[in-house]
Amino acid sequence: MGMADTFDVLIVGAGHGGAQTAIALRSTGFAGSIALVGDEPDLPYERPPLSKEYLSGEKAFERIQIRPAAYWAEKQVRLILGQRVVEVLPADRAVALADGRRLGYRHLVWAAGGDPRKLSCPGAGLAGVHAVRNRADVDAILAELPQAARIVVIGGGYIGLEAAAVLSKMGKPVVLLEALPRVLARVAGEALSTFFEREHRGHGIDLRTSAQVTALHGEGHVAAVELASGETVAADMVIVGIGIVPCVEPLLVASAQGGNGVCVDAQCRTSLPDVFALGDCAEHCNGFAGGARIRLESVQNANDMAMVAAKTICGQEAHYSATPWFWSNQYDLKLQTVGLSTGHDQAVVRGDPSARSFSVVYLRQGKVIALDCVNNVRDYSHGRRLVELGVIAEPDRIADSAIQLKQLIPG
Repeated sequence: MGMADTFDVLIVGAGHGGAQTAIALRSTGFAGSIALVGDEPDLPYERPPLSKEYLSGEKAFERIQIRPAAYWAEKQVRLILGQRVVEVLPADRAVALADGRRLGYRHLVWAAGGDPRKLSCPGAGLAGVHAVRNRADVDAILAELPQAARIVVIGGGYIGLEAAAVLSKMGKPVVLLEALPRVLARVAGEALSTFFEREHRGHGIDLRTSAQVTALHGEGHVAAVELASGETVAADMVIVGIGIVPCVEPLLVASAQGGNGVCVDAQCRTSLPDVFALGDCAEHCNGFAGGARIRLESVQNANDMAMVAAKTICGQEAHYSATPWFWSNQYDLKLQTVGLSTGHDQAVVRGDPSARSFSVVYLRQGKVIALDCVNNVRDYSHGRRLVELGVIAEPDRIADSAIQLKQLIPG
């Protein structure tokens, strides 16, 4: 099939990164044609509320849309929704859609994010097994919830913990299974893990760590989860939150450099000419990770990279060096994280976790590299500067909650 349309900027992915790229291009003064291709039928919307306010019913879908329909029309951003890009053709400056159409580009921005990582055990394809990655996932969960008396959540990361918290507040019995010895093991220290494990158990969650899932059982629909210990856990519904797989295969097949995502430079350029990538799928050198090449799965990362790509396309000088930050809401707890704690050699607790307002400050060779702040906005605000400046601070002073963190900022 021939070329359907050609655009000055073709954006693949209608999540935070893709939508923000289009918004940033227009706000920067870009007057060329823009198209946004999304594999869902919906207008671009916020993803974090899916496992929180949207699942709980606190926010209707219209309230999580990034912009209303009128905005995209006014800004002359063409929305091509319900279509997945299956091939990138750099020599032709074109992409192929699943329906056979081709779209041409002058600049291509790849913001396709990732797909939910699936269980690899027998029974993973049974009905009643869900992810929490898009609106359709959560709508499917909500449709089945009235008939689900026993829910098993697999994965003790943020998605699993947030979903478990919401379902518990709905009055549903929840068993949460984490394969590692503690929840949040990949992103936080033991003090934070211990705190959230205690909180979830206190809210009635049957939370089990070091619990490896070996199979799901059921006649067409899931009925039980089998563990490596030989125990089985009854389940009318299973929610799987074990990470994502970056959606970059079309780029890698087209010879873009990458592996765990697609490699980009400080301007979010890939190794393919005039092809940018950003957000969850972009592997980049990050100064807050000691210069290591990493992927960051966060709204902050997607939005900041989108601004860099947009400015670069507009001929303005820009490079990605944003401070990483994240958040999670569980029950009445607001967790705010700044920096990256990976590779820390010391974790200092400020305040009393039993008071449900405290912080964990992470150090590497005496330097503050990250903070996890629970119901503690002041520490988060002041601690951000410690991370950005790479302040070296005495653990005893950090631990003293009578000393405000801003007092540790030099000068």
